Amino acid sequence: MMAALQFTKDQSFVGKVQDSLAEIRAARDAGFDIITMGQHHLVNPFVMPSMWPYLGRLAAEAGDMRLASGVVLSSMHNPVDVAEQVMTMDAITGGRFVCGVGIGYREEEFAAFGVQRGGRLARFLEALEIMKLVWTQDTVDYNGRFWQIPRVEVTTKPIQKPHPPVWIACNADKAVERSGRMGHPWLINPHATVSTVRKQLELFRNGLDEGGHQPPEELPMMRELYLHEDRETAWREAQPFLYAKYQAYASWGQDKALPGDEDFTVPFQQLAQDRFIIGTPEDCVEELRRYRDELGVTTMIARLQWPGMPHEKTLNVIRLLGEQVLPQLV
Repeated sequence: MMAALQFTKDQSFVGKVQDSLAEIRAARDAGFDIITMGQHHLVNPFVMPSMWPYLGRLAAEAGDMRLASGVVLSSMHNPVDVAEQVMTMDAITGGRFVCGVGIGYREEEFAAFGVQRGGRLARFLEALEIMKLVWTQDTVDYNGRFWQIPRVEVTTKPIQKPHPPVWIACNADKAVERSGRMGHPWLINPHATVSTVRKQLELFRNGLDEGGHQPPEELPMMRELYLHEDRETAWREAQPFLYAKYQAYASWGQDKALPGDEDFTVPFQQLAQDRFIIGTPEDCVEELRRYRDELGVTTMIARLQWPGMPHEKTLNVIRLLGEQVLPQLV
């Protein structure tokens, strides 16, 4: 599950944090096995907490669930700092942390950090190389295009060896194939249609072959998900919050980061088709089985809450998943 991480400006920041913690506890008790939180900066028109301290707070409620950065924008942050944040989270969770990384796409974020968006791929690759060195080497001496690290001993190490799992989130065809060549699991985004994902999986597998890698043990996928006992009610309740979220994505340029001619401003029913999971618990079971059987998805990360949505509705979705969906997928 994605932690509820964005709120509207008229909602209480303190109150929404407490709501989110209650949702994490409910997910834990319902049998969920992973919690993720993403990273964005300057998220107008919404409010969003900073990822690293929030993940640390979530860990206290997570029980045996894994935690993941979903994702850290590693192309605009210092890789030594990111590596140390990941190692700290790995220790806090007792070796149950997953490092999800992404390249980023919003011009506002790059400008705020004084980073040229045009060099983001090279920065992303160099940052990941440095992070792995910090995690695995006792001594690091690095002279790169963007970062220089004079010879230094590294004494802090992650719990998981050689390092926590790295998932790469990406949207474009070339990026998906590249993640395969790198041998890391592709974290499938929540925005692409299933038909697009199916095509891109072939690119990912081609990349694995080119890189000489075996298929990763996990294929994680993110989806927008809303349930109700009545299908029409599910659609009616989800639409205002989920559609508003995707109109914000459109203003950020997220749809232009996807392959093809994606447009998030189309009517909601058209936007949701082959993209969102909305309906009854039975509908959800059918969809999740399809992703597992047709795509090979092993790990589903569902976002159940969007800015402005009442906390009680999220808790009801968690309850339905725990009582009527998860038992049928074991």
